[in-house]
Amino acid sequence: MAQNSRPSDTENTPTTGRNSGLTRRNYVQSIAAVATAATTLGVAGTATGQTDYELIEAENQTITIGSGETWENKLIDMTTGQDIIVTAHGEDWTVRNVGFTGENTSGSGSATFGISDSGGSSTIENVYLGDGSDDRNGSSSGHGQTAFWVDPDHAGHIDFQNVNIQGFADNAIYASAPGNAGGGTVHIDRCFAANCYVSHFRLATAGSKVTNSSVYINEEGYQGRGIWAWAPGTIEVDNCQLEMNGQNVAIDAGANGNPTDVVVTDTDYDEQAGVGENAGSTVQLGDDVGTDPSAFIPDGTPTSAEEAAAGDAN
Repeated sequence: MAQNSRPSDTENTPTTGRNSGLTRRNYVQSIAAVATAATTLGVAGTATGQTDYELIEAENQTITIGSGETWENKLIDMTTGQDIIVTAHGEDWTVRNVGFTGENTSGSGSATFGISDSGGSSTIENVYLGDGSDDRNGSSSGHGQTAFWVDPDHAGHIDFQNVNIQGFADNAIYASAPGNAGGGTVHIDRCFAANCYVSHFRLATAGSKVTNSSVYINEEGYQGRGIWAWAPGTIEVDNCQLEMNGQNVAIDAGANGNPTDVVVTDTDYDEQAGVGENAGSTVQLGDDVGTDPSAFIPDGTPTSAEEAAAGDAN
């Protein structure tokens, strides 16, 4: 079944909608050069060359992952000009070693992944979503594509590890909806997000955190917040580099008239972008927080779709 669409700047209960994929372009080899998924699977995948992964062509299908299942070593071909949706719900599922290659050109939908864990602990690791989409999916109004949409009913825990997301028009990881609903937590660790709109990492529930990760902006028109913390919090940020180049807000706390708290340690953020404290929120900056960020792609995070699918970054 089609997964939920998401609102951009409010946490209203989402309506049923269509998902698709990626936005704009540009993957980075070095940070100095950065920039510049309602049927079940049913597509015949083939191993490619010497690699040990399955090639899946996007044909407007939905891939459904349930409790205890692992979906891994997939190379998703978006050059077909069609869509693909991945939904993962239940408990203790894993998405691992998945890369998307080519621009998404479907011009419809709202998210590539729709996910939740109902009470266990699930994992997303070694995923590449960096090739972007064409202009139909790249609305700078912030109402385009989201990479990961965490359902409001999420009540367990999800770990994001070594995920590379670039050029999405509506949040890279949109995980704030459970804040006033299911109450599930997320931990974003060793991840990289660049040139997204609205926000890059968006969280809300107490116990959720971003660690050992980077946000980078160097492209006009997709200048989303670095980290956006919604209520109720508290959200933790540790050992991160938020290189915003003056765009939007590096760490933004509170929204929709509701306050939250963010605790920041061992992190550098762009002073020009700064921090935002809305509706009585607080951003607590530790003594080891600086204002000279240098974004990086964490060790083990894939730099191409093929590398992700083969698991070569690990």
